[in-house]
Amino acid sequence: MRRSYSPEMLGGVSTPADRKSLLARYLELPNKAEQFQVTYIWIDGSGEHMRCKTMTLSEEPAKVEDYPIWNFDGSSTGQAEGSNSDVYLYPASIFRDPFTRGNNKLLLCETYTYDKKPHCELQTTVSANIYEMVTSNASVRSWEFQVGPLEGVEAADHLWMARYLLHRVAEDFNVVITFDPKPVAGNWNGAGAHTNYSTLSMRTKGIGIDPDLLFSAITAAIEKLALAHDEHIKAYDPHQGSDNMRRLTGHHETSSIKDFSSALLWNITFKHVGFSHRRDVFVFFCQGVANRGASIRIPRQVSDEGYGYLEDRRPSANCDPYAVTMMLVKTTIC
Repeated sequence: MRRSYSPEMLGGVSTPADRKSLLARYLELPNKAEQFQVTYIWIDGSGEHMRCKTMTLSEEPAKVEDYPIWNFDGSSTGQAEGSNSDVYLYPASIFRDPFTRGNNKLLLCETYTYDKKPHCELQTTVSANIYEMVTSNASVRSWEFQVGPLEGVEAADHLWMARYLLHRVAEDFNVVITFDPKPVAGNWNGAGAHTNYSTLSMRTKGIGIDPDLLFSAITAAIEKLALAHDEHIKAYDPHQGSDNMRRLTGHHETSSIKDFSSALLWNITFKHVGFSHRRDVFVFFCQGVANRGASIRIPRQVSDEGYGYLEDRRPSANCDPYAVTMMLVKTTIC
């Protein structure tokens, strides 16, 4: 027989403030000075959601690689079959735990299969300062936050951990977080993971953008991104573009998922129908700089100063940032 309990039966713990006060009592209980807790966090088989479990250690390792490798039941997370369910957790990035405080840590992990091969969901680390990073976005009840600037995999680590922290903080206020790119259909903006990207040459004055040099660093990168548009779209949400199809409509500050567009000093538009392209390139115009309806936006300041970064506006809010950063590097550098 399943029993249910009202908040009153549980001592009146009915509001987030009550729950937080109750939790504080447990956090204040004495603990062995040499012991601390590590919360192992990983991405589950959905490629969108996160799981965690906690280990108590008696000695703090000097570096992340020295933390113990752990395991979990992958059959419960969509990452293994029940007959061979153990999946390994390899520590990747470490953070101080803002919830339990002290020496406790949050440990973002990579997942490895039983034969020690990287799990396919992961292509390869932030305190609760989410409040300072969150700003109201363009749609009702839509808010945004930023991480970085950081390099490659580390930027993706920090985004995943920021998502975890946001979910944890939301629990205290009885709020549900979604990263769906278009959680409610209608005539309003969706939710993206706009990615600012640059290389050393893009950030170097005189090389990043040069009106007299067609293949300067940023324009060269945009040309390469245009040719790989279909491949990027498939990698920019967890469902090979079907999530983004609801968001990238050409309206509400988005480009069309079928087209690649950028506005630098030249109009670069690629019409995508399968893998055939129509190219209208190097038609001089300036009004597209700072255009939030483009696939790739060039900030006004970057255009004025001649160097800086580009903003890829195509990734969805629920994207895998490891896949996004990998694709940007693969397309523009490799």
